[in-house]
Amino acid sequence: MKMSRRAKRMDRHHRRNKGHAVLNLVSLMDIFTILVFFLLVNSGEVQVLPNAKALSLPESVATLKPKETLVVMVNHNEILVQGYRVMDLTRPLPTGTTLPALKEELQRHADRSKSRALEPFKGKITIMGEKSIPYTLLKRVMATCAESDYPHVSLAVLRKNEKPEGGQPL
Repeated sequence: MKMSRRAKRMDRHHRRNKGHAVLNLVSLMDIFTILVFFLLVNSGEVQVLPNAKALSLPESVATLKPKETLVVMVNHNEILVQGYRVMDLTRPLPTGTTLPALKEELQRHADRSKSRALEPFKGKITIMGEKSIPYTLLKRVMATCAESDYPHVSLAVLRKNEKPEGGQPL
């Protein structure tokens, strides 16, 4: 049986394109776009405080999430500002209501933040104090922060799960 010209052309076309896989990029790009938007929306739920393994923070039922500020860590051995050691607490502390080495470092951070034109200086600071440090030391650190242009002091705590009368955590 003789094939028509159209049938021959279709036969050649089918032999030429036989075995080639076709990848639909439009739907693949749609999936990646949705994935990127999902990751962008959910990336705002990160914890901004550094994870200090040497500190055991007090527990609280506070629900507010921390904001990104200057962080002062206080434990029994040292005081750290943004992860850098400022004071050694194993030596006797200087007399007075403030801590001079901490005040100098905080003033340096405040001056540097004020010189940036990108965002205004707000004077917010977060203190991560170990739960067993003496209150007098914490009070001196807070007084030093207030005198160093950081009047808005926040204390970092671990979130404690409340258990209502039914016994299930909230």
